[in-house]
Amino acid sequence: MKALVIGATGAVGRDLVSELLQHDCWEEIHIFVRRSCGLRDSRIKEHIIDFENPKAWEGLVKGDVLFSALGTSRKQAGSKDAQWRVDYDYQYEFARAARRNGVRELVLVSSLGADAKSSYFYMSMKGQLEKAMQQLEFPSLVIMQPPALIRKKTKRITEPLLVALIQLCNRFGCFRNWNPMKTEVVAAAMERAGEEQPEGVHIIRGQDIRTYGK
Repeated sequence: MKALVIGATGAVGRDLVSELLQHDCWEEIHIFVRRSCGLRDSRIKEHIIDFENPKAWEGLVKGDVLFSALGTSRKQAGSKDAQWRVDYDYQYEFARAARRNGVRELVLVSSLGADAKSSYFYMSMKGQLEKAMQQLEFPSLVIMQPPALIRKKTKRITEPLLVALIQLCNRFGCFRNWNPMKTEVVAAAMERAGEEQPEGVHIIRGQDIRTYGK
């Protein structure tokens, strides 16, 4: 099978590519990045693209499964509008090109708590993106909604504090579904979803991701 990956330079994306390389069924792994990610393997085909210029890359978006793990923080992006451009627009435009080219499955990383009607910008954005992706009518759409992620390396100062707080609450039986999750756990679940290609729309939330990826 031929995998297409966006977000390969991110925490989940890097683990996903490593996970894909462990399975022989993925004969080609095409990664679309804004800068080289430095991954080297005979099955990896790297495409350095400008997401703002879809005409230059949309013809390359051909394969069996699109794995979408692209994302940024508001701090990194600089504003809500800039974050929306990356987290929503880029992912949606890429998925739309994939569907036009006959890609049959999309595996999308969203967030636990995603809700288009949420008063919180991030959760609302993720919820709206999920709805938009469903309207593209992929024969198989798997949406992963992980809780807070445990990254191997992070520059987000508040993230370790949030993870520690949730873990403390879990000791008292609170917020079990929000128990922080390692990025490689999400990656394993994404790979399995890509192999299985289940028909229809499937949303896998919180701790269900752990069991799904095993």
